[in-house]
Amino acid sequence: MIQRLINFLTISRMFLALMIYCLLVLQTNYILAICLFFLAGMSDYLDGFFARKYNATSQLGEILDPIADKILILFLLFGLAINLSSILIGFIGSIIISREIWVSALRDLNARNNNKNATKVTYLAKIKTTIQLFTIGIYLLGLATNTMLLIVIADIFLIISLLITLYTGYQYTKASLNN
Repeated sequence: MIQRLINFLTISRMFLALMIYCLLVLQTNYILAICLFFLAGMSDYLDGFFARKYNATSQLGEILDPIADKILILFLLFGLAINLSSILIGFIGSIIISREIWVSALRDLNARNNNKNATKVTYLAKIKTTIQLFTIGIYLLGLATNTMLLIVIADIFLIISLLITLYTGYQYTKASLNN
């Protein structure tokens, strides 16, 4: 029962990403977009909390959780790029998705070569995801309050998250190819 709840929370994050994307593309109801984004963040926290508390981790959950995070981040970055007509957000979103595909390929390679530790999620990679989500929150708040200064601040955080994203990709690549 608890495993179903955990998987529901994880999968709901993917549907929330789609809903927020639609709100951004339609340039409407930014307050609802922030509320849905908050719910998505809570689902991320709660699925992990319940999995740890009830020792209810599963292979499916371990696969779905990072995918749900990536779907949320990428849908929102591309929705923001469209909404704000921002080449910067679109370009960085493209680099982020390219890195994610690359790291997925490295994980597959390492699984085949019995070297899973080379691409085990690092603390810095978790920080990367946190900064990406924080950045998206700043963008949404800037849109909801019509405060362009927040958009500029979010752009700065997006560049910081890009640098961390590239560095963690480099770390995974180096660890994978050194074996």
